[in-house]
Amino acid sequence: QVTLVESGGGLVQPGGSLRLSCAASGIISSINNMGWYRQAPGHQRELVAATTTGGMTMYADFAKGRFTISSDSAKNTLYLQMNSLRPEDTAEYYCHVDMVRGDYWGQGTQVTVAS
Repeated sequence: QVTLVESGGGLVQPGGSLRLSCAASGIISSINNMGWYRQAPGHQRELVAATTTGGMTMYADFAKGRFTISSDSAKNTLYLQMNSLRPEDTAEYYCHVDMVRGDYWGQGTQVTVAS
């Protein structure tokens, strides 16, 4: 079994920054890719950023230039650095890991961008 636990969400003013973390535990192996998704009320869940074990990264257009995805394999932790946050970035952010034997989701961490 694999467990993903996100942290780092919270309330931040427009223009501020947050760093989300996703700690993975359990049997972590044969990872295809890892990523962050978000879902705002009334909206579908959408991809924010993803990275492969080979180091390739991709970002949604709204995240380019503002968000950075990274990982620390020694700590089994995935990060999302978010800068220049906007009110429209307000959402629940989820960590996702796609492995050969299946994919896994965290429980989410709330990010609220407001004055």
